[in-house]
Amino acid sequence: MRLITTILIGLIASACIRVAPEAEAPEVYHLYFLGGQSNMEGFGFTSDLPEMLQGDVDNTLIFQGKSVEDGAEGGGVGVWQPLRPGHGVLFDTDGVSNQLSDRFGPELSFAHGLQQSPAPQKIAIIKYVRGGTGLVDGVSGYGSWDPDYETGNGRNQYDNALTAIDQALSTRDIDGDGREDILVPTAIIWMQGEADAYDNLAAATDYEANLSRLMNLLRAALRVDDLPVVLGRIQDSGTTPETQVMAYVDLVQQAQAAFARNDPCADLVTVTETFSFLPDGWHYESSDYLRLGAAFADQVLALQQRCGGG
Repeated sequence: MRLITTILIGLIASACIRVAPEAEAPEVYHLYFLGGQSNMEGFGFTSDLPEMLQGDVDNTLIFQGKSVEDGAEGGGVGVWQPLRPGHGVLFDTDGVSNQLSDRFGPELSFAHGLQQSPAPQKIAIIKYVRGGTGLVDGVSGYGSWDPDYETGNGRNQYDNALTAIDQALSTRDIDGDGREDILVPTAIIWMQGEADAYDNLAAATDYEANLSRLMNLLRAALRVDDLPVVLGRIQDSGTTPETQVMAYVDLVQQAQAAFARNDPCADLVTVTETFSFLPDGWHYESSDYLRLGAAFADQVLALQQRCGGG
């Protein structure tokens, strides 16, 4: 009797194994980190968006970390959600839900451009930005990305970015479909430098070294040593020495070009040379943020052909 029972149990188990559905494969997302200061944050008006970008961007999720000043708590926390207009200046999050604004940055046309490529992909964006910030502590009253920052609780924009990256990567199911997702770091997109070019000669002179160090630290945080980096060239709204708003813009532009030239996995987007500015003299018009994001997408795709990534 025991033998018969054992055989029956074995047969039933085998039948269950045969009819059990196969586990669904995890979703693979190509991951991009978007960082910098206010022109990555975005001052475009959502009311100016073309119809194709007024809703969710297909197959694209974004984790935007909370932007706080140096030394404040809560920087970098966020939540994954579908990418839609409203991730520009005045965006906010409590780490549970997001408060969208009426502004946008390069992220919309960047993701849309990648989706229009011959090989569209599922996209995951980590965005952490803070307007006015420089690479050196003390160069700006708005904060810095200086890895050696030790004032107060020791937290600044670099630490907030690491928090955003760590929290975003620790989420196992970013699209909420019940399956674990795989995030493949693909590129860093960086738009920053105006603060370092403003009025501090030392910051402008050391910009290439400081930028190289920060990009390599962000690559390490994303665990890919040769992760492609695409920079956006800063541009001054003034067209003459008398009307320039940044005293050392030429030095920082040269440093950006040198970084892209000396790093085999980096490139520089120069479409900003033809941009127009809002009356504040610092931030681009809505149409230019669309052009910037599209240029970032084109450069990422070109860089991947040369350097890999994703």
